[in-house]
Amino acid sequence: MPEKCFCFVFYCLICSNTNNGVHQTSRLLVERGQSAQMNCKHDLGGTYFEMCWYQQLPEENLKQIVSTVPYSEPDFGDFSQDKFSATKSEAESGSFTVKNVEPGDSGVYFCAVSSHTVMLIFVKLHKNHRLSLALCLT
Repeated sequence: MPEKCFCFVFYCLICSNTNNGVHQTSRLLVERGQSAQMNCKHDLGGTYFEMCWYQQLPEENLKQIVSTVPYSEPDFGDFSQDKFSATKSEAESGSFTVKNVEPGDSGVYFCAVSSHTVMLIFVKLHKNHRLSLALCLT
């Protein structure tokens, strides 16, 4: 018989009002040693393509675990892919998994989506070796 179940509570985080169009797994009970998979989706449109997952353990500060964009490898920073995984194959949804759950993993996990401004810099070298720069913000 399993020793104990652990409760994970997940909330959505985005800088807007409470009806923000981002939805994720709200509660999850997982036994020690199992994986806890959370899903996140939004209806904000394809420009909100970046999805980040955050963890807040009891009495600790919020930490960003991973940043994902479609069709790219997730960026875990200093966090281990042995413990966490994330997938994102489209702009509007993604998933995050805590592997081999232990009591110390119990906490609050947040999904956030964002739309980034991309800056492209075009440099043109003229015949007389002057540089001309153009900035394009999208």
